[in-house]
Amino acid sequence: MSNDLIAKTAMDRRLAEIITPVIEDLGYELVRVRLMSGKTATLQVMADRPGGGIEVDDCAEISNAISAILDVEDPITDAYTLEVSSPGIDRPLTRLKDFDLFEGYEVKLETAELIDGRRRFKGELAGVDDDEVLINVDEGTIGLKFDWLSDAKLVLTDDLIREMLKQKKSAGALNESEFDEIKTETPKVEEQ
Repeated sequence: MSNDLIAKTAMDRRLAEIITPVIEDLGYELVRVRLMSGKTATLQVMADRPGGGIEVDDCAEISNAISAILDVEDPITDAYTLEVSSPGIDRPLTRLKDFDLFEGYEVKLETAELIDGRRRFKGELAGVDDDEVLINVDEGTIGLKFDWLSDAKLVLTDDLIREMLKQKKSAGALNESEFDEIKTETPKVEEQ
């Protein structure tokens, strides 16, 4: 099972090998790593909590830990900037379990090779069957092998936003009383 979606290039994979144990020791998961070239290279690390809901402070903690190990291992020869971020709502799906987790949501998938004459698929995730990602497209449900995928991400929809807000609320990230107050105040403003 290749995990090219987490780390595409040989360098990304090398970096993933170094930083994955560090991130997991802190209780997080690596979603994706990309070394982007530019005037100054940028190392983009996307991490999450196993149940979702990673915060800014968590990213700072991860950033410090990664910086320390990369100073020791020194895999990147040139100067670079480290960016640690959360996956965001329209998150990339990089592990087989992600496709199971977000079943029922709209997704955009891309394959490395042409499959039945196309490389891009958009539809509703229908879960996972062995090593295949199932997606409902206009023609019906199709299965794409996880290894075929070159890119996969959730599409930003109202359903997805609602679900993410609900998760945040249940994780206690939002203060319950403030949340209710905001909800009940809104109509009053409109009435005036």
